[in-house]
Amino acid sequence: MFRTRISRPPDRTDYGASLWKHILRDQLVVTEAEFWECVRKGEPPQRGQPHDPAGEPIPVDLIALLIDRVGLTAAQVAAMTKEEAISRLNRYWETGQ
Repeated sequence: MFRTRISRPPDRTDYGASLWKHILRDQLVVTEAEFWECVRKGEPPQRGQPHDPAGEPIPVDLIALLIDRVGLTAAQVAAMTKEEAISRLNRYWETGQ
């Protein structure tokens, strides 16, 4: 779930709240509340990625068309469902936009 290491030489004066905040923010990329929620539930944090376990993955050729032809970014495509991606590509073929 979470993995990190202390990237500084062991110096007991540096351990504490500031190091804890650094690890959460810069290495684990979560807030303290998100960290403890993950610990309680035993589930990894979202980290900004869409969570749709029931959705179908978007085929790689469709992703390539949306990025190369339509001009969408990878992040925009990643936020779509398969149906939204197909609809967006169809709109591009119909209108050129």
